Amino acid sequence: MHVLAVLAAAVLFGTTGTSQALGPDGTTPLSIGVMRMVIGGTGLAALAFTLARRHAARTPSAPRPAWAARPVALMILTGACLAVYQPLFFLGTERNGVAVGTVVALGSAPILAGLLEWLLTRRTPSVTWMVATATATAGVVLLGMGGAADSASGTDPWGLLGSIGAGASFAVIANAQRRLLDGGWDPFTVVGGMGASSALLSAFALPFVDLEWLETSTGWPMALWLGLATISIAYVLFTWGLSGLTAAAAATLTLGEPLTAAVLGIAVLGERLAPLAVIGLAVLTIGLATLAWGSRRNRDPEPFAVEG
Repeated sequence: MHVLAVLAAAVLFGTTGTSQALGPDGTTPLSIGVMRMVIGGTGLAALAFTLARRHAARTPSAPRPAWAARPVALMILTGACLAVYQPLFFLGTERNGVAVGTVVALGSAPILAGLLEWLLTRRTPSVTWMVATATATAGVVLLGMGGAADSASGTDPWGLLGSIGAGASFAVIANAQRRLLDGGWDPFTVVGGMGASSALLSAFALPFVDLEWLETSTGWPMALWLGLATISIAYVLFTWGLSGLTAAAAATLTLGEPLTAAVLGIAVLGERLAPLAVIGLAVLTIGLATLAWGSRRNRDPEPFAVEG
């Protein structure tokens, strides 16, 4: 069930590009990102804290390590990473195109998450994770190369840094949430704190972005879907799924996002993929299936090692 929850979150994440394509004209990545975070973060906090209260009423509280007694800093960290993820991601796609920017951001996230988890815990990733991540990342690269075959421009270094920064932001979110979960905090409180802090941080940017597109017939439907479906619901699913997986495995499973985006591009937007991209889709699917099969057992419950 934890694997399915993360995959469902990845599917919702993958609807973002199609939703934007079907939305109104005159939008900017920054304005969409800010509105998405304000709506999504607020909805995420409301939904998650409601579920947290119900969870607390049914589940006896477990003792927490001393380092986990003050989680506010980690929750604010995840909210800040969630808030900055989108401008970094869109910087990469604007400078290097959607295909290359997406490949670098989503392809780097599971690798960075695995490395960060190893640095924090000294827990060596499983052979299954390494094989599945290598396979899935190769599929994402092939997908990006196939989609960007007609591009003659070189790679912009600032765009590359933006994409890697987006991948690093997601890696930090996965590991910080995993640390809180290992400390005994329930997943709904963890994700609710992230949502509240990300909404608050993003609200400060509202006076500086153009939101006239909200007045169109498709403006609010797009904003509500991007906020409530791809943030509020998706991150509740992701964090609950993370409670039974490693941060590295969960980050790799989110590579279902470009798979979903590609399928929707074909089915809804009428896009056509190059043969290399089709091969990439197949390889990506094999990698995700390998990890899903290898993650059937619950994660090793051993908590993060903390030096005193």
